[in-house]
Amino acid sequence: MNKTGIKQGLRAMGLKKGDIVLLHSSLSSIGKVEGGAAAVIEAFLETLGKTGTLVVPVFGSLGILTDTVKRRLDAVVSDCPKGTVAAVGADARKICTDHWRADTVHGEGSPYLKIAGLGGYICLLGVDQDRNTTMHSVEAMLGLPYLNPVSDAVQTPQGTVRKTWQYYPGPHRDFIGLDKLLRARGKMKTGKIGSAVTRLIKSRDLIEILTEAGRRDPAFCLCNNPECADCAAQRAAIFRAVMSKEDFKLSASAALAGRYIPEIIENLQRSGIGYVELDFIQGKPAHLMPAEKLQLAVREFAGNNIFVSGLRLPGVPADIQKILQLAKGCGIERLVMPLFADAVNLVKQAVKEKIALSFCNCGVTGDYAAAIMKDLAEQKIRAGFTFSPAGFARCGEMPFLQTYRNGKFRKYMDQLDIEDGTFAGIQTAPAGGNGEIKELVSILRCAGFSGFMTLSAGNRLCGNVIKIAADFRKLLEEI
Repeated sequence: MNKTGIKQGLRAMGLKKGDIVLLHSSLSSIGKVEGGAAAVIEAFLETLGKTGTLVVPVFGSLGILTDTVKRRLDAVVSDCPKGTVAAVGADARKICTDHWRADTVHGEGSPYLKIAGLGGYICLLGVDQDRNTTMHSVEAMLGLPYLNPVSDAVQTPQGTVRKTWQYYPGPHRDFIGLDKLLRARGKMKTGKIGSAVTRLIKSRDLIEILTEAGRRDPAFCLCNNPECADCAAQRAAIFRAVMSKEDFKLSASAALAGRYIPEIIENLQRSGIGYVELDFIQGKPAHLMPAEKLQLAVREFAGNNIFVSGLRLPGVPADIQKILQLAKGCGIERLVMPLFADAVNLVKQAVKEKIALSFCNCGVTGDYAAAIMKDLAEQKIRAGFTFSPAGFARCGEMPFLQTYRNGKFRKYMDQLDIEDGTFAGIQTAPAGGNGEIKELVSILRCAGFSGFMTLSAGNRLCGNVIKIAADFRKLLEEI
């Protein structure tokens, strides 16, 4: 290849005099070029003419073509230490000036958005969408929850200042997977210059197409590889942002999340869940752990921003006082345990220790549970109720249409177990059995339910916490 051949290729792609181009490139992809990097840059500048502008990213080491532009005496370099670009041509100063003043490195006020506003193009010369920095502009404009602020020192005419930019991109993305979306919309031209596959698209078109995709799905540029820790963490951040807008708090069973505490923490973080119900740890009931080990577990969870929603007992204890003292000593403020007839004295002991008590329906009908909860209320003894749809379904009841409505459980409920099953007692995924999970979640959201919705241990037959959390997210999206 030589300069003349490259110019012919650029014109064939549709570039003309007066155009603005943001170039991402790989010289080696073109093949052997007479005149090297300088010839490639001259080909672009001659194609664009004196009224056109060539822009390249120059943050980090991005190849010899970008370095060639940056070293030119007529190059203008943007004054932001993050996402820096260099430009040559008629609009170079307009594009690069005051980059540091923008609120985000890639969003409004940045060179990337200025190029779009001026009708400019993005050219990928021998590289794929993974090198397309304008993708970050879409993320920043959408304010995606997994983006973080970044700070750095900036040299300004007034001296050195410390500046923070919002919505700065983090680790891995699947920008490559968005290529098919741009092709399908017919807005991107593809050709070859030398050996280099070349893509050309209007910056404004790319931003409009991907903004639409991002509004439909905030995880639109994240990969689906379950072993990609970066994208798993970013999906979790999206889900946490969704949950922060809900009145209820989402918790998950420790047993559902894993066997050992580090595993439980990792899986809860990957799922975007900030509360854990301590039921079983290392295969044993959590309340049977030595006090010092349970204390350490609670502290380790808190150190990873996971907080205990409750200590769950598998049965009615003979010595409740011992467990109340254990909970109090570990900073656990709530117990969940099976409902039983003689609950009054137990609740009174819990009140003295300032521990909240929530009774769950284990093998009892709705009428039986409602009668006990009503009796406690009439005696002005405050206790919560953990509503298990799967438990009521196993009793042959319709948990929403029958049990919830007839038993007036809303006034007592402080937890809904997200655990489904058939009348025959077969566990199913949430909203896949006779538990009427979807209806219960919907009506509680309508009423501003502020208690816990807990992905409980019975779901282990249907998958781990990551799968069940994904099922629950899908259920919320359908309501």
